[in-house]
Amino acid sequence: MTWLVPLPVVVPLFAAGLAVVLGRRPRLQRWIAMLALLTSLTVAIVLIIAVDDGPIVVNVGGWVAPIGIALVIDRLSALMLAISVAVTLAVLVYSAAQGVADRGEGAPVAVYYPTFLVLSAGVSNAFISGDLFNLYVGFEILLAASFVLITLGGTRDRIRAGTIYVVVSLVSSLIFLTALALIYAATGTVNIAQLGVRLVQLDPGLQLVLHLMLLIAFGIKAAVFPLSAWLPDSYPTAPAPVTAVFSGLLTKVGVYAIIRTEVLLFPGNRLDTALLIVALATMVVGILGAVAQDDIKRMLSFTLLSHIGFMVWGVALSSVTGLSAAIFYVVHHITAQTALFLVAGLIEHRGGTTSLTRLGSLARLAPAVAVLYFIAAMNLGGIPPMTGFLGKVGLLQASAEAGTPLAWTLVAGGLVTSLLTLYAVTKAWNMAFWQEAESPPPVRSTPVSMVGATAGLVTMSLALALGAGPLVDYTDRAARDLHLRTPYIGAVLPAGEYPEDVYQEAWGSLDGQD
Repeated sequence: MTWLVPLPVVVPLFAAGLAVVLGRRPRLQRWIAMLALLTSLTVAIVLIIAVDDGPIVVNVGGWVAPIGIALVIDRLSALMLAISVAVTLAVLVYSAAQGVADRGEGAPVAVYYPTFLVLSAGVSNAFISGDLFNLYVGFEILLAASFVLITLGGTRDRIRAGTIYVVVSLVSSLIFLTALALIYAATGTVNIAQLGVRLVQLDPGLQLVLHLMLLIAFGIKAAVFPLSAWLPDSYPTAPAPVTAVFSGLLTKVGVYAIIRTEVLLFPGNRLDTALLIVALATMVVGILGAVAQDDIKRMLSFTLLSHIGFMVWGVALSSVTGLSAAIFYVVHHITAQTALFLVAGLIEHRGGTTSLTRLGSLARLAPAVAVLYFIAAMNLGGIPPMTGFLGKVGLLQASAEAGTPLAWTLVAGGLVTSLLTLYAVTKAWNMAFWQEAESPPPVRSTPVSMVGATAGLVTMSLALALGAGPLVDYTDRAARDLHLRTPYIGAVLPAGEYPEDVYQEAWGSLDGQD
C-alpha cells in the first residue's frame, strides 16, 4: 500500500508536464487534467480506508527517517487529501465548462491546466509531508502556481491583487524558512516526528520563540486575524474557479499546518489562551466585514475569514472533542465555501456582475442557481441538520467541556457569528434573486457542466451531512491519535530511535487527555 502514498503528488505533476507539451490542444489538456485528478481522488479514498489501521510511512529514496524525507499518511492527512482532491476536480470541471483557459480575458491557453495541476500537487505534498522542510516545499509549489492563477487575464485589478498576494506570501515564506533554520540549528532535524521528541528538551524561551514564528507564518497563510487583511482584496478579483479553489484549499493548508504545530510539536497549552482570543477576533471581525459588503464575492471572502476562526477555536481548546470538531469543520467549510464561490461565478455569468446593488430577478431567470445558492448558504450559516450546524455543535460541546470563562465567551462569539453569517448570506439571497434588477441582465445561457459541477459540490455537502455519524467517528479517531502523538511518532521513527523516558517525561501527562 505504501506505493500509493506519493501518487497524489506524482500523478498531477506528470500530467502537468504532459499538458505543457500539449499546449496547443486544450481539449486534450482538459481530459489529461481530469483523469489525473480522478486518479488522485481514487488513491485518496483508498488511503482513507487503509490508514484506519495506522499511519502509512514512505521513506523517499529508501533513506529511513529521520535521515531521509518521510511521506506520512494518517487519518487527518488522508481525510484532507481526499476532500481537497474532490473539490479540485469539481472546480476543474467547472472551469473547463466556463472556458477560463480559452476565453478568460486573455488567460493563456497553455498555462491554465498545467498550473492547476501543479497547485493540486503542492496541496497534496503539504498534507502528506513528514518533515517541515518538505512542508515548506509544498507551500512554495502551491504558492508559485497560485501566483500564476490569481493574475490570469492580466487586468489591472488582478495584477494589483496578485502583487499584494505575492508580497504577503513571500513574507510568510521568509518567516517560515527562518523558523526552519532556527529549528534545525537547535535540534539537528526537521523531521516532524523527531521534533515531537526533541523540541521539549529545548529552553522554554527558545521553544516559545520557535512556536510563535511558526504560528505567525502559518497564521498568515491561514488568514487569521490580524494577519488576514490581504485576503479580501486578493481573492475576489480572480476568475470564479480560481477564487473557489483558493477559498476552499489554500487557507486550509495553513490550518492543517497549525494543527500539526499545536498538537504534535508544541503541546502543553502554552499559547492556547492567545489562540482562543485570535479565534474570537477572527470570527467577529470577519463577519462584521461580510455584513458591510455589497458585492457577493467580497462578502464571501469575509465569511471565509470569519469561519477560519471556528477552526482555530477547536484547535485551541486542546481537547480531543475540540480537535475532532475542528477537523470536521475544516471538511465542512472546504465543500460549503467552494460551492458558494462557484455559485457566485454562476451568478456573475448569468447576471453580468457580482454587485448586489445591480443584481436582481435571478430567481425567475436562473431558478437552479437560486436553489444551489440557498442550500450552500444555509449550510454555511449553520442551519440544521447540515454539516455547518453539526460542526458548530461539536465546538460548543468542546467549549462546554472546557468550562472556562474564555471558552464560554467563544460560545457566545460563535453564536453571534453564526447569526450574522445567516444575515449576510440571506441579504445577498434577497438582493440577487428577489429584488428587481436595475437593468435587464444580459441574455446568456449557462453551460450545463458549470451548474452540474456546482450541484456536485452541493450534493457532496449534503451527503456529508447524511453520513455525519461515520464521519464524526472518523474525526474522533483522528483527533485521538493526534492527541496521543505516539501513533504518528512510532510509525515514522524506527524502534529505539527516540528515548522512551524522555518522551514519557515530556508528553506522558498529556497522553490521556480528552
